[in-house]
Amino acid sequence: MTIIRPYRPADRDDVYDVCVRTADSGADARGQYTTDDFMPDVFAGPYLALEPELAFVAEDDGRVVGYVLGTADTARWAAEHRARWLPTVADRYPLVDQASTPQAELTELLHHPERDVHIELAAYPAHLHIDLLPSHQGQGLGRALIRTFLAALREARVPAVHLGMTPTNTAARAFYDRLGFRELPLQVPGVTYLGAPTDLAV
Repeated sequence: MTIIRPYRPADRDDVYDVCVRTADSGADARGQYTTDDFMPDVFAGPYLALEPELAFVAEDDGRVVGYVLGTADTARWAAEHRARWLPTVADRYPLVDQASTPQAELTELLHHPERDVHIELAAYPAHLHIDLLPSHQGQGLGRALIRTFLAALREARVPAVHLGMTPTNTAARAFYDRLGFRELPLQVPGVTYLGAPTDLAV
């Protein structure tokens, strides 16, 4: 039986594993970067460190098979990322002169968390990341994770949330469309932004 529950520090390795195994537009990204911790260090670790109260996992038979995590305030998160998270990983992932590879481009993002802050998204201050192993998709777990995350944001009186996704991940886009997320008018190359109010019925 799979349950949805709050994140615990002991879940970190499992969350990292799920992250890298879904980091290639939903497919396995192991072996694609200098270390399999790279994508989790960019897209999971900062949230677990800075706002663990907004991290929730799907657990099946004692193992984490999916998660949702994020922040209630993207601008505050970016400042905290620079002050508290970046010093713990910057030496592991140094900037390069020319960001011509996927890892180099994401390393730029890691070192410049302010790039996640867009004035056009001010009405959607929270943002989230969700990942679920393919073996556990199509069972309602993604919807349950989003529902749990939205409930936590409502409790914190956060009005709306956004997320960014690669346009090529058509399965994820269909999932968000079914939940009621709508595309937001923000033009960033290689990223589609979707948003929803936190009182969305999912």
